[in-house]
Amino acid sequence: MFGGGGGNGLTNSRGAEGGDTILVPTRFVWPHGGRRVFVSGSFTRWTNHIPMSPMEGCPTVFQVVYNLTPGYHQFKFFVDGEWRHDEHQPFVSGNYGVVNTIFLPSESDMVPTFFSPEMPGRSNMDVDNDPFLRVERVPAITQNDIELSRHRISMFLAMHNAYELLPDSGKVIALDVNLPVKQAFHILYEQGISVAPLWDFRNGQFVGVLSALDFIMILQELGNHGSNLTEEELETHSISAWKEGKLNLMRQIDGNLRPYRRRLVHAGPYDSLKDVAVKILENKVATVPIIHSSSQDGSFPQLLHLASLSGILKCICRHFRHSSSSLPILQQPISSFPLGTWVPKIGDSDGKPLAMLSSNASLNAALSLLVQAEVSSIPIVDENDSLQDIYCRSDITALAKDRAYAQIQLNELSIQEALQLGQDANAPYNGQRCQMCLPSDPLHKVMERLALPGVRRLVIVEAGSKRVEGIISLSDVFKFLLD
Repeated sequence: MFGGGGGNGLTNSRGAEGGDTILVPTRFVWPHGGRRVFVSGSFTRWTNHIPMSPMEGCPTVFQVVYNLTPGYHQFKFFVDGEWRHDEHQPFVSGNYGVVNTIFLPSESDMVPTFFSPEMPGRSNMDVDNDPFLRVERVPAITQNDIELSRHRISMFLAMHNAYELLPDSGKVIALDVNLPVKQAFHILYEQGISVAPLWDFRNGQFVGVLSALDFIMILQELGNHGSNLTEEELETHSISAWKEGKLNLMRQIDGNLRPYRRRLVHAGPYDSLKDVAVKILENKVATVPIIHSSSQDGSFPQLLHLASLSGILKCICRHFRHSSSSLPILQQPISSFPLGTWVPKIGDSDGKPLAMLSSNASLNAALSLLVQAEVSSIPIVDENDSLQDIYCRSDITALAKDRAYAQIQLNELSIQEALQLGQDANAPYNGQRCQMCLPSDPLHKVMERLALPGVRRLVIVEAGSKRVEGIISLSDVFKFLLD
């Protein structure tokens, strides 16, 4: 659940005696929930507690990146005032009870690879020391190299199926369509998820999904004085009733001027990973339920998993980890490809503007921009367009905390205040929400980071100033690879 920075993540600092001390950015993850989570260990002499932050879209998963020296370290997590260790990570009995352990090899012990074995994270808000700031000569790439890489990835995805995405253990949460919207809102927040399939008990079928976009539209309706939906009605307003109302809001009309009812996009466990990825891209959805039925008529369906592009990308990284030289595009900087959305250059009249907002902009402005621009996130910047934070669709579920949605005005609450509502007031924010990369970062580095749990996009920034230059998402990567 953590990874060292590997050979590509080493940084140097000057020690007290003037010598160089190698530091390895190391990612610690606590996936078992809590309100306030810290990590401490031998590297802090067991005295300092390092605060951890909830991951975007996964408020029950906490993480932090901390620089460690190579060697053997012990650590434990301090969760809501109680010392705990993670049984899913290496652990031993020591002077401080049962502790987790980690060994970071020295630079001489490391074998350079494109995809590191532990899929490491990195310090998200510290890109100035990134080793890729050092300009290195990268072999020129031809169009044939690009097509060869795409072909090999496409063949891999076509030969492997969705069954390989299923974890060894876990749970998938589904909601009954007759559940009140208000209760569903709280369930998503408490479970740390932003989307859930919908089950129709009467028909015995999965009929759709409830997502963060639904709650954005609900809050906009609540804030609309001409709306028929009130906060009190959320107590009894069912999900199915909301979905009917949403059809009228969306006004998706076919040739006969009848409302268009969108069918559930799903896949089977034996569908190829390529087919699953294409379904996600073509339908512009974040996840696709993997549903299996042993009956020919599809009765008694079983919900096995929620497939995402992140899980598929992780399969690609794992498969090509030891044969990455077969994909020539991996060494190339992302700026050399038509990949992601970039801030238009001066004089570029054809460029599509990148949606950005200041931290004092209203929450209503952010929600409207998410819907109108059809994007899943908005970088929050200062007056110099330097990255401060990011607001995502999934952040809307944080308003379920203490029924905050019933006590706010969308036009009066700033984005910064909205983000603070979802965090513990006593836990300092340490910048782990913003996942960044540089234009010079190679494609393999970007793919590796996007395959980490909870990471859905990277903000491309200028080294030093952290001025936003673009944004690259999971869907951007797959559109490029499957073009």
